[in-house]
Amino acid sequence: MRAMGLDVGSKTIGVAISDELAIAAHPVTTVSRRGTVPDAATVAALAAEREVSEVVVGWPLELSGRVGPRARRVQVFIDALRAALPAGSAIHTWDERFSTVAVERVLIDADLSRRRRREVVDRQAAAYILQGWLDARRPRE
Repeated sequence: MRAMGLDVGSKTIGVAISDELAIAAHPVTTVSRRGTVPDAATVAALAAEREVSEVVVGWPLELSGRVGPRARRVQVFIDALRAALPAGSAIHTWDERFSTVAVERVLIDADLSRRRRREVVDRQAAAYILQGWLDARRPRE
């Protein structure tokens, strides 16, 4: 099973992919937003190319845990993605409330320039989201 993680923003979508054993998430690319339907088609094409069976979308809840305007916009994208993916593809949401902040801290600690951080933060956030989901699914020993 291979999974794809998405960090859906207003300008870009960060994309990450798991390895075939669904153990580790790897940042892949950042897709520039052009519109909900074309963006869903682009992500679906990436999923087909990488033989993805499950998609994990970062769910931007409010700090209170409520569904706000950002989460509603992401839900519109999820609906378009569901229509673009082959039947039977699973789409999951994962609480992403602090993913970008956590990734920014790691990138700052790694001494990346602001310009370089801007280039990689979305795909790194997608990997962070996907890794959290993968870890939560793994059976505890």
